[in-house]
Amino acid sequence: MTSRALHANARGIMTQNIPVLVTGGAGYIGSHAVLALVDAGWKVAVIDNLTTGFRFAVPESVPLYEGDIEDAGLLARIFAEQGTQAIMHFAGSIIVPESVENPLKYYHNNTAKSRALLEAAVKGGLKHFIFSSTAATYGIPEVSPVSEDSPKLPINPYGMSKLMTEFMLADTARAHPLNYCALRYFNVAGADPQARSGQSTAGATHLIKVAVEAALGKRSHVEVFGTDYDTPDGTGVRDYIHVSDLAAAHVLALEALMAGPERSLTMNCGYGRGFSVLEVLDAVDRVTNQKLDRRMSPRRAGDPDALISDNRRIKATLPWQPQYADLDQIITHAMAWERKLTEIRGG
Repeated sequence: MTSRALHANARGIMTQNIPVLVTGGAGYIGSHAVLALVDAGWKVAVIDNLTTGFRFAVPESVPLYEGDIEDAGLLARIFAEQGTQAIMHFAGSIIVPESVENPLKYYHNNTAKSRALLEAAVKGGLKHFIFSSTAATYGIPEVSPVSEDSPKLPINPYGMSKLMTEFMLADTARAHPLNYCALRYFNVAGADPQARSGQSTAGATHLIKVAVEAALGKRSHVEVFGTDYDTPDGTGVRDYIHVSDLAAAHVLALEALMAGPERSLTMNCGYGRGFSVLEVLDAVDRVTNQKLDRRMSPRRAGDPDALISDNRRIKATLPWQPQYADLDQIITHAMAWERKLTEIRGG
């Protein structure tokens, strides 16, 4: 069956509105996936231990179970109460330098807990599993853009912990009637266009988040790590994808899994083009009509010169049409959310 035929079939299946459990649904990307599912009419529930997530990020209409994905009893209760048939798995730890300093935390949170979740899904008879993976599985690629078939050579525990989960998913799908989609994200940025959710973590390290905080006076400056990369302006080049476009890809991926239960998927999520750190900061200056204080610092260990997605597979497999593939728009949405976040937190 062709990809187009699969999706025509998937649209029919979607009307069944299978119940979906979103792990980490009170976090940045997970909350946007919840919004995308709710907007499309799916039945959704969230599990989140709220260590890095926020209760305000989950719509009031969506059941929120405060707990851990390692709690088999809680998962069994959720599956029974919600009739869960699919999981979108976002729960985990995501800070690369922290993973180097505390690798066991990452192998616990990202790998061991994913194993527990996967075991619960198999026992519960769930059929579909969407996994939040990362371009960090590629390590420092020799070639950019990076395709899904590029060597997977993670250089930090974060990337390795995600890659190990991909292996677990593949082995489990071969042994049980469950299929999966691993989506490897590049640099996620922006916020819901209606300002219903956004990046809310204090001390976040994402460049656009840091830059808009600085533009609003929440930070004194923006640090630029490395000006001697093999790029046109010497700063690192990354592929920035709007979080709402990424969330839309998850919904389409779930439809594809439902339409083709015999197959699993692994796909890059990015726009296939990159911007340097200085280009991003120039865009923030342009959007805000002010000049950020930039401070040059040595490069961080393990940062590649450029990391850009080869996104041909996702475009050939899913009817994914990015709606927000514009850097200024990404920054505008991030800025709107940052202002709203100030109101939510009371100044």
